[in-house]
Amino acid sequence: MSVTYLALGSNLGDRESYLRAAVAGLSRHAIHPARCASLYLTEPRDNIDQPWFLNTVIEATTELDPGRLLDACLAVEQENHRVRSDDKGPRTIDIDIIFYEHKAVQMPRLTIPHPRYAHRRFVLEPLAELSPDLVDSVRHQTVRELLDQTDDTGEVRRIAPPLF
Repeated sequence: MSVTYLALGSNLGDRESYLRAAVAGLSRHAIHPARCASLYLTEPRDNIDQPWFLNTVIEATTELDPGRLLDACLAVEQENHRVRSDDKGPRTIDIDIIFYEHKAVQMPRLTIPHPRYAHRRFVLEPLAELSPDLVDSVRHQTVRELLDQTDDTGEVRRIAPPLF
């Protein structure tokens, strides 16, 4: 079994329900959630003219390789009515693979660690809640160090306990 960290976000409809549905969907696709960070209300970045997000990070185990893990995450997004009309726009659910074991993965459609996570407070805060001492295999810094160094000033507010 491989350990993976997934960032989940939603800013359309019943955001918490979409997060819960995504966690359940991951389980049906051979991704076994083990731990979950609290829920965070987060300010949109990049495209700021959209509703605020609910975000969390989960630690999960899986026997899927990184490519099949990506396929499973995309299937769960589709099952939850994700429409990809604007990469940075509103969405029912977004699932990003942040880490897969301590491996660096470079594929045509997938880069792990996620290439932008270290610049996103809305990922770093919940990730640091779960695993502050986890070391990024590319940057060779802990999640806590990356959080302390980020220049992202977006608001990230813990508002609810973990989903499970």
